[in-house]
Amino acid sequence: MPAKKRNTKKILGWVGGIFLLLVLLIGGIAIYLSAKWKPLLTEKIKEGVYNSSNHLYQVDFKDIHLNIVTGNVVLDSISLMPDTNVFNQLKAVRKAPTHLFRVKLAHLKLSRIGILTAYFDKKIKINTIQLDHPSIDMIYHKVPKKIDTTEVEKTLYQQISKSIKSIRIGGINVIDADFDYYSGLKKLNGVKHLTINVKDILVDSLSQYDTTRVFHAKNIGFESIGYKSTTKDKMYTITVDTVRGSLSKKTLNVLGVKLTPLYPDLTFSRKYNTQKDRYDIKFTEINLTGVDFIALNNDGNLHAKRLTIGPGKVAVFLNRELPPSNIDKGRNYPHNALKRLSIETLIDTLSMHKVDIDYTEYNPKTKERGTLHLTDLGGKILNITNDSLRLVKKNHAYADLTTHVMGTGKLNVKIDFNLTDKAASFSYVGHVSPFNLKVLNPLSKSLGLVSIEDGNVKSVDFAISANERGSSGTVKFAYNDLKINLLKEDENGVKEKKGLLSFLANTILIKNDNPTKGEALRTSNVTFVRVPQASFFNLMWKSVFIGIRETVGIGVVPIKPMEKPISSKKAERLKKRAERRAEREKNQ
Repeated sequence: MPAKKRNTKKILGWVGGIFLLLVLLIGGIAIYLSAKWKPLLTEKIKEGVYNSSNHLYQVDFKDIHLNIVTGNVVLDSISLMPDTNVFNQLKAVRKAPTHLFRVKLAHLKLSRIGILTAYFDKKIKINTIQLDHPSIDMIYHKVPKKIDTTEVEKTLYQQISKSIKSIRIGGINVIDADFDYYSGLKKLNGVKHLTINVKDILVDSLSQYDTTRVFHAKNIGFESIGYKSTTKDKMYTITVDTVRGSLSKKTLNVLGVKLTPLYPDLTFSRKYNTQKDRYDIKFTEINLTGVDFIALNNDGNLHAKRLTIGPGKVAVFLNRELPPSNIDKGRNYPHNALKRLSIETLIDTLSMHKVDIDYTEYNPKTKERGTLHLTDLGGKILNITNDSLRLVKKNHAYADLTTHVMGTGKLNVKIDFNLTDKAASFSYVGHVSPFNLKVLNPLSKSLGLVSIEDGNVKSVDFAISANERGSSGTVKFAYNDLKINLLKEDENGVKEKKGLLSFLANTILIKNDNPTKGEALRTSNVTFVRVPQASFFNLMWKSVFIGIRETVGIGVVPIKPMEKPISSKKAERLKKRAERRAEREKNQ
């Protein structure tokens, strides 16, 4: 063999041997350091969580895998749990957080940790932290807060600065989490497939006062896809296509919201002993902007600049064959319902656009449904709040809404809500633009056995003051050429005109025009006493309707006194009677 080839082979052998020796040496050092630093790293992780949370949280894990070469760490069987004794101590001195967290997951992955930097310089630098399929519980506690205090609360950096100079994490990724929300011990809701992305976390002497960061991060975003649940009464399903939010942008977007009844309208209503509204709701989008996520987390308060709803469709069905319920619906006035909210709420502006509302009643006499269509509802409601401090300065909410009655007559109504009045007082004024009265026939024929042969609305103007007890005000109804037909049904259910009665109604009872030729416009002064079964919207429209009836010449609608409470036996008999009637109709 030539000398040159022998020398080359010898050199390669030496190089290979040295490389193998280096690999073994590095591997040995890595194994040694991993073994040495494993308990040290375990101690530092547990100590860091314990100290940075003011002893409120403790982290535990089954094992830790450290790769000293790549700087990757994997923790197995992780749990993060609050110490209830510490929480109660913080609660006693009014320093407890509003929300507690319980977190469990199989594996926690930390990639590219600067181990030497952390050990020698006390600076923690991590590229990413990944949590795969964790279980996260968020528990709400209504806790008192210490308002007047001279004590300066320490920042996170000030709490850890004695042992750590800085913490920098490129990102935290929570993938496909199961998230459950509790109020105390009671589970309120749960979300599957939740994703959370936290970007650029920095804790050091300068960033502790950086107002562009939220919880020390440049952004915290979250998204949940495909939420579905059934209501507790097993009467509806709730589905949401997507929920996404950004803490830095202060936005929350909810897409594809649906409340879907599980039964057809009459079947649904007959599962109750008394009248019960059935809702079918679909909203394409619900958006919140200017959300104060920090107040929501720290105090459990919902503060937002704007809530935008729409496009959407709302369908309400009521079966009149059943007796009315004995619940006083005054408690469900919008501003009364706002008072009952357990969460402090402040929304500066609620905006609606392109919302269609269908209100349908089933008339057992005609065995037909009549529907009132309100299309393209839009407008704003200002100062929606139950915040006691805000109410001292501003205790009225204002609504300015526009819609189209039966898709034609434009209705504008302005409502002034007194948010602090015990009687839930409010006032409203409105205007309806011209439309042909015959568009109301699908409603009037089914519910009132009245057909409008002719008639044109010139305008409707109303100004009403109201509260839980009733209303009073004025209605100006200008119209011309009004003619109606009173109907009856034959044995086959076919509607026929009552000729004589219709003639008498049009010639004697009804005033065909307002104003009548040569006279001033007639104005109706309305006084209406609300029965407990009447809702907020029932009071609003019936107050105006009474004024329209008086103007036309039909007279005041008699006010029925509240029915006596229905016994459970009687309610059950009425329910069975309705079911038998429905079965007979089905078999005919």
